[in-house]
Amino acid sequence: MITLKSGDVAPEFFLLNYNNQLINLSDFLGKKLLIYFYPKAMTPGCIVQACNIRDNLELFKNKKIEVVGISPDSTDKLLNFVQKKMLNFTLLSDIHNIASKKFGVWGEKIFMGKKYFGIYRTSFLINSTGIIDKIFCKFKCKDHHKIILTYLNSKEST
Repeated sequence: MITLKSGDVAPEFFLLNYNNQLINLSDFLGKKLLIYFYPKAMTPGCIVQACNIRDNLELFKNKKIEVVGISPDSTDKLLNFVQKKMLNFTLLSDIHNIASKKFGVWGEKIFMGKKYFGIYRTSFLINSTGIIDKIFCKFKCKDHHKIILTYLNSKEST
């Protein structure tokens, strides 16, 4: 489903955060950014993924990486997620699936034999000029942060 690749310009988006403030990709120009798309707040895998980012956010910040999570949840549901799990990074509401379609992470899925449309759990590392450096997909939620940090560490050593 993902048609974007490393070296492509990351698609612009305009989404509300959990405080109903409009955020767009160009707000992050001049900074490195990790955008991670996740299916649904307050579900087991999404909690593990978000809490591991929360617990390791300093390691991302030490590498000058901002973190943004995007899901099709409402801003109210995102605020609840942030408050209940004490998340320390930005979550954005893509309730109409505009950004997820632009990034190629919205499509047909199958769960327990039933077909539905949803988000493919995918992360994009974007450089300070808005170019996609790396795309991460097909990982376990519990390993997400480790995979990205390992990649960042390997780039520093080369």
